[in-house]
Amino acid sequence: MTDIVQRGLYYEEFEAGARYLHRPGRTATEADNVLFTTLTMNTQALHLDAAFAAAQQPFGQRLMNSMWTLSTMVGASVAQLTQGTLVAQLGLGEIAFPHPLFAGDTLYTESVITAKRLSSSRPGQGVVTIAHTGRNQDGTVVATATRTVLVHCMPNRE
Repeated sequence: MTDIVQRGLYYEEFEAGARYLHRPGRTATEADNVLFTTLTMNTQALHLDAAFAAAQQPFGQRLMNSMWTLSTMVGASVAQLTQGTLVAQLGLGEIAFPHPLFAGDTLYTESVITAKRLSSSRPGQGVVTIAHTGRNQDGTVVATATRTVLVHCMPNRE
């Protein structure tokens, strides 16, 4: 019997232009929103106060905390892309939330590898740029972000 351990991709396994669909999706709950918002000391009433949010236009309801959406979107990619092969997250950029996510919506994430290069200062490691897109259950884009990571190259098997 062969043991197989799930892991992310080594530098050589990333292919520019490849798109990964991360499944299953994650249905957002009111508990997620309240817990994340309070843990991060965010007092925004649009996340915590149903009566206040109901009176606000244009949405008329509580919004999921956008940082929860970003964190969950990036987190959905870990098992497939960087689990056990990541050295460091180098940065996030080009973050946008073009449409709100609400409790009860399901977040589906896809990632496209946009660039990769070997590290010039860290032998055996490479820099990979990933464009993440989060969509709700209707396919509407709710979040986008670009993430740059440092990953290990494949170990020598000599």
